[in-house]
Amino acid sequence: MLRNMDMTALRSFVAVSDAGGVTKAAGFLHVTQSAVSMQLKRLEESLNVQLLDRSARQIGLTVHGEQLLGYARRMLDLNDEVYARLTHQAFEGELTLGVPHDIVYPAVPKVLQRFNAAYPRVRVHLVSSFTRNLHNLFGHGECDIILTTEDFCEAGGETLTEIPLVWIGAPDGTAWKSRPLRLAFEHNCIFRIGVQEALDRAGIPWEMAVESDSSRTIEASVSADLAVHTVLQGMGAPYLEPVRHGGALPELTSKKINLYVSDLAKGQAAEDLVQYIRSAFSSL
Repeated sequence: MLRNMDMTALRSFVAVSDAGGVTKAAGFLHVTQSAVSMQLKRLEESLNVQLLDRSARQIGLTVHGEQLLGYARRMLDLNDEVYARLTHQAFEGELTLGVPHDIVYPAVPKVLQRFNAAYPRVRVHLVSSFTRNLHNLFGHGECDIILTTEDFCEAGGETLTEIPLVWIGAPDGTAWKSRPLRLAFEHNCIFRIGVQEALDRAGIPWEMAVESDSSRTIEASVSADLAVHTVLQGMGAPYLEPVRHGGALPELTSKKINLYVSDLAKGQAAEDLVQYIRSAFSSL
């Protein structure tokens, strides 16, 4: 009797093999961990063989699993090619893009607009958070692509550009003249420690006048001239402006904007989204 392979189960099997675990694979597939486990169990039962070696901390493949993997990749590639050809490139699906809130503007809206025009049936789920949290989400398979602001680029990443940090304050504000200097920062802002160290080296006393987990709170406080803040040059809110301090405040370092793409973010749509991101940030 002829039997058919379950393409959904095969996709889960390949994702688990690539990711090295069920949890991470489930994040990239945008399904629950239990759903992936059930699909793998069904696949093993239908073939009457054990495909995964679950004895170690990181899931590996058995001899049968290694044999199936090559076939599974070819079957999925052919499946995706058929759908792409017969639907005239009408790609469907979802990609999750993580971006630090302070570099969303001006580039990301242009990227999303361009991508939507090319792939109207592919949903981009935009996650705005801090670099540390985005790395964590990426590591757990909950983001397909992330942008980060860092001093260095980690393994597997790509530096798109490097932009200096600048002081920003209220238009015609005077908060930058106060001593101790009044600062406003989010609790998890990656720029915060470096700014404090720069002030310490310059011998400028400071105090953390405004702390919040909300970037809106920080922006509101700075626009009210209650404190100063730092942003990457050209990425400040329109109602704030660079502080023209004439050397009264220390010059700040530059930060790299890095791009990380999951090994599981495959297909033409994902490749084009990555290329749109590269193009947008390289022109800043």
